[in-house]
Formats: sequence, C-alpha cells, structure tokens
Amino acid sequence: MGTGAATGTIAGLGGELTPLIGRRAETARIARLLSGARLVTLSGTGGVGKTRLALRVAAEAARSAFPDGVYVAELADLRDPELLAPSVLGTLDVADPGRPGADAAAVLAARLRERRALLVLDNCEHLIDACARLTDALLRAAPGLRVLATSRQPLGIAGEQVFPVEPLPVPDADAGHGLRVLSGNPAVALFVDRAAAVLPGFALTASDAAVVAELVRRLDGLPFAIELAAGRVRSLTPQEILERLTNRFALLTRGSSVAADRQRTLRALIDWSHDLCTEPERLLWARASVFRGGFDLESLERVCADAGLPPAALLDALDGLVAQSIVNCRHAQGRSRYHLLETVREYGHERLAASGSLDTLRARHRDRYAELTARAGQEWFGPRQVDWFTRLRLDHPNLRAALEFCLERPGQARAGLALAVTPRHYWMTAGLLSEGRHWLSQLLAADHARDDGGDPADPADPDGPDASVRLQARVTDTYLRILQGAPEADVRHALAACEAAAGQGDHRRESAWVRHHHGILAVWREDFANAAELFARARTEFRTLGCLDAALECRVKFAIAHAYGGEAAAAAEACGEVEEAARAHGESWLHGMALLARALLALRADAPADATAHARAAIARLRPFQDWWDVAMCVEVIAWSTRDTPRRAARLLGVLHLLWESLGGRLGAAPFMRTQHLRLDAEVREALGAAAFDREFRRGARTTVDEALAYVLDDAAGVPGLTKRESQVAELVAEGLTNKDIAARLTIAQRTAENHVERILGKLGFASRTQLAVWTYEQRGEPPGTSGGRSPR
Repeated sequence: MGTGAATGTIAGLGGELTPLIGRRAETARIARLLSGARLVTLSGTGGVGKTRLALRVAAEAARSAFPDGVYVAELADLRDPELLAPSVLGTLDVADPGRPGADAAAVLAARLRERRALLVLDNCEHLIDACARLTDALLRAAPGLRVLATSRQPLGIAGEQVFPVEPLPVPDADAGHGLRVLSGNPAVALFVDRAAAVLPGFALTASDAAVVAELVRRLDGLPFAIELAAGRVRSLTPQEILERLTNRFALLTRGSSVAADRQRTLRALIDWSHDLCTEPERLLWARASVFRGGFDLESLERVCADAGLPPAALLDALDGLVAQSIVNCRHAQGRSRYHLLETVREYGHERLAASGSLDTLRARHRDRYAELTARAGQEWFGPRQVDWFTRLRLDHPNLRAALEFCLERPGQARAGLALAVTPRHYWMTAGLLSEGRHWLSQLLAADHARDDGGDPADPADPDGPDASVRLQARVTDTYLRILQGAPEADVRHALAACEAAAGQGDHRRESAWVRHHHGILAVWREDFANAAELFARARTEFRTLGCLDAALECRVKFAIAHAYGGEAAAAAEACGEVEEAARAHGESWLHGMALLARALLALRADAPADATAHARAAIARLRPFQDWWDVAMCVEVIAWSTRDTPRRAARLLGVLHLLWESLGGRLGAAPFMRTQHLRLDAEVREALGAAAFDREFRRGARTTVDEALAYVLDDAAGVPGLTKRESQVAELVAEGLTNKDIAARLTIAQRTAENHVERILGKLGFASRTQLAVWTYEQRGEPPGTSGGRSPR
C-alpha cells in the first residue's frame, strides 16, 4: 500500500482479526491527545496491548483527522538502526532513495513536509535512540505531521505526550461475582471472547464466574496473558488453569527482585505455557525462534529437524504449538505460513541461547536462506521470476537475520557476500538500493579485515571460488552506487579497480558486467552511441560464456540506448529478439524493458497511441517487481503522448513527481530525460494556466502509487473499477480456483472465465493471478490467504 490523498487511506494496516475489547475510553483519550500534541507515545509493558490500541486509534483517525493518509511502520523485525528510515520509506510506498543513512530521512521529510498525516511507529523500544532522532527530524520538517509511537519506554524528545497503557480493569476481589456484573468487565469479556474462539460454545456460567474473575486478577489484566490463558480452555477447565497458574506464580517469587510485577507475571505465564508443552514442542519453540517475520513448513523442517527432532515429530510438535496459540498460522495462496509473536519468539530465543545451540541453529538458518537465494538466482530467468521475487520479499526479515549472523560471527563474511549477491537483481528491482549497499559494504569491509588479519583459511588463489564471490560483490556494490547517482569519478575509479581484479584471474563474467556498467554511465551522459557499443561488447562476452539472461539484459539496454539517440531499426530488431526469448522462457522483467524500448521508439516516431500502449504493457510487466525507476520512465512516455490533453498530462506530471520523489526526491533520477520533462512541464503549464495546472498536478502527486498507476493504465483516465461479475471472478481467483473451476462455479463457459480473468488483469495492470489474489485480499483489508484457498493458477 502507499501514500494516501483521500480521507481514510491507510498504509501498512490490515483489518482486525479479533475484536478490541475494553479500550473505548482509551481510544477516545488518545485521539484527543493527538489533536493537540504532535507526538504521542503509548508506553507500557510487553503484552499490555499497545499495538492493538494504536492501530485502532489510527484506523478511526484515518476517517477524518488525516486527509493525507495514515502510515503504519512495524519495527519489531528491524534490528539495524541504519535501516530505520529506509524501512519507513517502504511503508509510505516510497522506493528506497538509493543513498544510505540521513538521505532516507531527508526523503521522508520531503515526502511528508506539506501533508496532514499520521505516522505510527510500532515497537520502538529496541531502536529507541534511532526512533527518537528520526521522529524529531520529521516533526521539525513536516508541521502537519503527527506521530503515534508504541514503546516500552518514552522516546524522550521535546513535545512528547506519554500515554501509559494500563492493563484491563479486573473485577474487584471484594465485589460480587454475578454474571451481569462480570460480563461487563473488560478483562473477563476478553477471556470469554478468546476462549469461545478456541472452544466453540464456551460461555461464562454461574459455576465458573468466580474462578474466571480470580484468574484475570492473577494475570493482572494483561491482554496478552489473558489470551494465552484462554487458549488453554481447549484442554483445561478455568479451575485447572487457575490452579496451575497459582503454582507457577509461587515459583516466580524466587526470580529477579528488580523486574516489574507485570513483567514477572507475563514471564510466569509463558513459563507455564512452556511447561505444558511436550518436550518436542519445547524444542521446536526454541529452534523456531531463529526465524524473523514468519516461515513456511519447508524452511522450518530444513532448519529445525535433525536426529533429535525428526520431520514426523516436528510436524506433530508444530501442530501442538499452533493448537496452543504459541505459533500463529495463516494460509496464503494455498500454502501455510507460520509466525511467532515477538514476546513468544524472544522467550524461545532465550531458551535456545541457554541450551548452547543458538549458533548451530542460526548457521542452519543462514544456510537455508543461502540455498533459497541461490535457487532464486538459478530460476530468475524463467516462468517463476515473479514468484521468486514475491517469495524473497516475504522472507526479507529472514534474509536480514541471515546476513546479520554472517556479520556478527568471525569468518562468516564471505558466506554473507555469497548470500547478498544472489540473485543479482533483487536489490535493484525491489527498491532496496540503500539496504543492498549497506550489507555489501559492511560484509566487504569485514571480509577485507579477515584478509588483512592473515586468516589461514583464506585461499590465496586469485581465481578461486571465494575470490570470485568477493569480486562479484564488489561489482554489484559498484552498480548499486551507479543507480544511487554517486559521482561519476568515484564510480569510474571503483570500476577500474574491479576490472584490474578481474584481470588477475579468469573472471570474464565480472569483466563483462564492468563493461555493462560503463554502458550505464554512458547513458547517464547521454552518450547513447557509446553506450550501445559497450552493451553490444558485453553481450558478446556473455553469450560466449553461455549467460543467456545477462546477454539479453545487455541486448535490451542496447535497444533502449538506440531508441533514445541511435538507430531506430537496430533498436526494433533488438526488441524483437528480447521479446521472443522472453516469451520462450516465460520471463517478465526483460520483456517489460523491451516494451519500454518499443514505447520510446513509438514516441520518437510521433505515434502517441502506440507509445502509450507499449508503455502500459511495460508497466504491467515491471510493476510486480516494484521497479519504480523503469515504471517512471514508462509514465514519462505516456505523459508526452497525452500532451494534447493538457489536464491529463498535468495529472500525469504529478504522478511522475510522486514516482521520482519516491526514488530520491529528485527529478534527476533519470538525468537524460530532464530536458524533455521540463519542456513538457512548461508546455502543459502554459496551456492550462498556473492554477488549473497546479490543481491537476496535486491530484496526481497526492495519491498512492496503486491509485496513480490505476489512473495511468486506465483508458478513460479514471480509476478502473470492476463490474459485479469481474469482482466475483477476482474473489474466486483469490480462493485459488482455476479457470475451469470458476466456469463451473458461475455456470459459464471456460473461455468466458478466461476472458474475464484476462480483462481484470489488464484493468488492474497485473501480470499474474497471484498479484490479483494479493490485491483482492488487500481490498478486503486482510492478509493474503486468510480464506485458506488454494494457490491461484
């Protein structure tokens, strides 16, 4: 989701899966605080419900108080303070600015400067200093911005209003326990609601009312603790839960005397839940804590199964943990994905560390994601390209965790480099330029330090596999620097060093990439003839090496260079070659680039309708990869093609402002297009007049990326809507039904179902059924796959 212009637009906030109980008064008080204070921090112990409360306030505020949007940044999986600002940028649907550190904060400030918006920073406590610095900078730069933070401690900056989130009220021990009175108590109501969810038909009765009242009192009204206890009614009565809880609290009195009571209570409850697990369940709980942000069954088995926990036992243990609500399970596209609440994960992590097995499991975890990225690299040029990109983005927190391990443990930097460079296109197409450079630069530095230290394990062979990995990382790092807009002199120096290193061994592939990178620099200088020659030479080398995907990438960039300033016939021939190969292999990204080249050729031939058609087709191919740089170039083509309709052109110029700002807050993200862009801007402004131009421009700039692209892709220049029948078909695709299944369900011909699906994909600018399924879930306001459907085919 992205930045919002319309009231009610929310980014990063899904629908509530369970009701929020007993927080109506707090919600109103926090909303009043936000109306006067620019920073409100919800503080309190873990498990008290800060996140749920903040998300409810945000959802209600989006309807009226913040016309430019509400953005939710979940920080629990983030560990490195340097990645804070880039991560928040992603929440705003602003692509990585391509520059590390403070530049990302500057782009955020620029994006929010003139907006009345709410930014929710959730789980700040482990990044408290970085969150404080970023929040202070954003509030100073953006006078219309409000920030709602959740943290176990305040941020500690000027103007902060701290709202302590207390546990839910519990029944007075001296009061009566009548059903009417207790049913209205928030803590009791929460227990009953969650118990009924795991044991249908559960209800508060006169016989157990006093027991439940005592139980929630012993749990201090902590929502998380109450929910864990309620999950046990599947196998225990409230009285049995209370008895076991009492015993565990007695043991806790021998713990730390400096821990807060409620923290001890929560730990006691988790200790109790842990003790109720079988030994295989405890073992799996600890081992699964090495995952971040979720995991699938295959990854769980590869990392956690061994002789001590064979696959069959692991599956039974997993089922038990899911049944006990220790592990959460969701279904997405016909596959199960699992998740540990952060408090539960941290508890398991402590157990794993205490067992002495932490490094062993983290190494297995690293190896698993190294294997996945290697497979993604091998299969990138093919029909699974979009699927692999989606998979890597879903597992991005796990990739981060694996890279962190390689940085933290001596001698692991080279393995981290291998992980960071495969597949090569991930950092570039995912809008993660800064983060890619962050990992590569740190790992290269750590690897260099190992070399300087004379590690005897480091091979001396300049042509060995380890040397090749290091050189590949240096070449990739340099390419990211080019895309970041680094000074050309610095980049040329880096490329010369890479070329020299490639010459010391037989590193012909890396040498060819260096030539490709020089071609990119030539395009930046508008030296299109030299660029085309460099791409042609690199392509020849890649073909000799049997690297078809790299050869075709050079071929399509050869076409783009000629489309801008060279031979049109040569560009058209190259486009045809790339399109034919892409279709033969089921490839999407290079196909999209070839369509962009065709759009440029049509624009050059003064064929605006053809240029627009090719550019829209290119966007449909490039959009799944979040390749906003090339998507913006397509929109440039469409804007030029519609200059005879000034209002639409002005709005498209606003969309371009949104996209280029997303890429770093500067129009110069495509320097060779600057002159024609400014000329179009002046021409349309003169045709409309300043006031009308500014109005249309703002309509394009103050929108989400999804809404902006819907406008770009719609022939009627409006947001594309689905008919009732098309909406039915989209829902069935999201459930995983095939065209044949859809035809049977709706009693229509299979060909008619196929036509509906193709028309829907075209309207929304999607290239796959998986994208349509994800979009459908987003319209519902729920995570993908909560209906438990099969994988869309």
